[in-house]
Amino acid sequence: MNRLTQSMILVLLGGAVLRITTVSTTYLNYVKPGFRPFLIAAGVVVLALGVIGLVQEWRGASHDHDDHDDHDHPHTPGVAWLLTLPVFAIFLIAPPALGAFSAKSEEPQARPVAAAETYDALAAGQVNEMTIAEFTGRAWGEGAGSLAGQQVRLTGFAVPSAKKKDRWYLARIQIACCAADGVALKVAVLDAEMPPENTWVEVVGTWKRPPSGRLEPGTIAPELTAVSLTPIPQPVEPYE
Repeated sequence: MNRLTQSMILVLLGGAVLRITTVSTTYLNYVKPGFRPFLIAAGVVVLALGVIGLVQEWRGASHDHDDHDDHDHPHTPGVAWLLTLPVFAIFLIAPPALGAFSAKSEEPQARPVAAAETYDALAAGQVNEMTIAEFTGRAWGEGAGSLAGQQVRLTGFAVPSAKKKDRWYLARIQIACCAADGVALKVAVLDAEMPPENTWVEVVGTWKRPPSGRLEPGTIAPELTAVSLTPIPQPVEPYE
């Protein structure tokens, strides 16, 4: 791989990063919204380095130096071509956000990131919209009583149970910074037929109190008795 090729890869990589952060919201499949300025800055720097390298090659500024390198030093290892994979992945494949495949495990759930110990009172006589993290946090904590008799609206994607054929979950991936640290938060949905796997839905329902009154944090998924279920497009921000 010569310097001209390296510069072209930098241009493509920088352009790919700028494409997913400035003309689309694809970057939200991988990181939190707050990382957008840093990604844009990184894309600009990488693109600029690539352009500078191309200009130098075209002007022949480093022609003699390159000839010396070609004769006295080995070429860049072929593994360097792996740097092109992120470029082609972004332009050709555009990996989707984490979904049902990442949430199928029946292992004990992770506790929601920064789950609050206390929550505000819910409004009576109306549907309270909340995240799955808040719902599980309430169901697992001292705020479990606040869910009693209250209708809530949760948004997530459908995940079948790996152990029980008649059970399915409404799930959402929660991330701290990027998809690599994502954890699946799940709520078992009762009295509603499961939509196709990985379908995004809004579910309105009421919390089903467990026989023990509350669940230990990080144990089994809390249950929601569904009143209505509405398929929706994937949200622009797929993670909580």
